[in-house]
Amino acid sequence: MSLLELWHIGRRRRNGTREHVLLADACLDVEEGELVAIWGRRRCGRSTLLRIAAGIEAPDAGIVRFQGRELRAGSQALGAGIGYCKRGLYGGESRGVLDELLVTQLARGASERKARSGALAALARVQASECASFAPHELDGSEAMRVALARALVGEPSLLLVDDPIRDVDLSQRDEILLLLRSLADEGIAILTATDDATGLSGADRALSLDHGVLRGERTPELAEVVPLRCQAAGR
Repeated sequence: MSLLELWHIGRRRRNGTREHVLLADACLDVEEGELVAIWGRRRCGRSTLLRIAAGIEAPDAGIVRFQGRELRAGSQALGAGIGYCKRGLYGGESRGVLDELLVTQLARGASERKARSGALAALARVQASECASFAPHELDGSEAMRVALARALVGEPSLLLVDDPIRDVDLSQRDEILLLLRSLADEGIAILTATDDATGLSGADRALSLDHGVLRGERTPELAEVVPLRCQAAGR
């Protein structure tokens, strides 16, 4: 059983009399500690796929399973096992970065002391401790991405969904963001990312493409060869 299972997902969007196919029978499994990246042009359905995987948006067809249970839009999995990471999710420019991370945890019932400790730990985890005193509009592209990751990580998710991790990030800093995602996966967090930049596929265990609603590539992780026990190999 995979941590995340997308089973024959379909999603269409209507614009007046025209209908746009975002996802057509998309299937995908993601395992614990696996980093999977999806490439596709803008408005191809990449973000929609992540939102469906997070339980934010409902598919028109198909089933999403997280930890073996069917995930429905509006469920409590987001923030309790699933972290959705996208820049610009701030409540207002009047609050600083640390306050934004505190709000996330206070809303879940954490004490102020525990929320502050968790927020600072999450910022340190993504090498963004210096951003704690900044306002959101003061962050550059790389810092904004790190803060968005920290905000998603405060809930200690087992699955992290990251939309366009290197968009608006300076070329000289993109490798650092991708290495950070790789390190989080190596810690055991399953990560599913979507990007329109081919360099965003670097470090992924699997890379797929999405075009005209069709998801192409290895939809399930490749199983390792079973190694027999020594006693069996010796005929005992």
